[in-house]
Amino acid sequence: MIDEENKQNDTIEKSDEPKEENQEMIDDSAVQANADANEPADEVTEGAAKPDSPAVDENVSPNPEPETVATETVENTVDSAQLVQMTQQIESLKAQLEERTTQYARLGADFENYRKRMLKEKEELDLQVKQRAITELLPVVDNFERARAQIKPQNDGEMGIHKSYQGVYKLLVDCLKRLGVAPMRPEGKEFDPNLHEAVMREPTDEHPEGTVLEELVRGYYLGERVLRHAMVKVAAPKEDDTSVPEEDTSSSASS
Repeated sequence: MIDEENKQNDTIEKSDEPKEENQEMIDDSAVQANADANEPADEVTEGAAKPDSPAVDENVSPNPEPETVATETVENTVDSAQLVQMTQQIESLKAQLEERTTQYARLGADFENYRKRMLKEKEELDLQVKQRAITELLPVVDNFERARAQIKPQNDGEMGIHKSYQGVYKLLVDCLKRLGVAPMRPEGKEFDPNLHEAVMREPTDEHPEGTVLEELVRGYYLGERVLRHAMVKVAAPKEDDTSVPEEDTSSSASS
């Protein structure tokens, strides 16, 4: 019995020994595999550390791919199209600016012409109003002049009255002068239908025909404009009393 138990123990121990050897072999193979895996990393590290190896730029590719070239071509085409479009827009804006400038200049000229026209119309209106008002006052001046020509003061009282209304007349005449009113004074001048109105004709051989002999109603200027035409008497040729009538001449010729 004892011998059989010893044999069994020996058998068990022998069976355990190969297991231990197998375990050691497995451990050795794992270590060898790790060493083999680490060797390439070391070699790469050593290669990068060598100073003689040339540096490689990852951003620059010596041989560009066709896709990159096509992309650059498309970008250049797009840039050219944008440049043409921007050029057209600039030309259009220049044309619009010139048009607006021309319109502004034309508008300024129209406004200046309008301003001048309105100023001229205002001056014309003021002159018409002034002319109308002064024309209404001219009969008063005429009456003062008739009174001065006809009234002959006989005593001191009449002379005082004469001087008083003559002072009023002088004041009125001075006011008219300040407004630009001036008398015509046509005596001795040639008759002008633009200035004078002939109401009488007097035959005379002392003055040429058409000469103004007398101013019956005084005419006036307002600036360079005729305020009122002068009513005048004009010289006419004197008739010859010795001239034979045409009827007598014709009857004598028939006889």
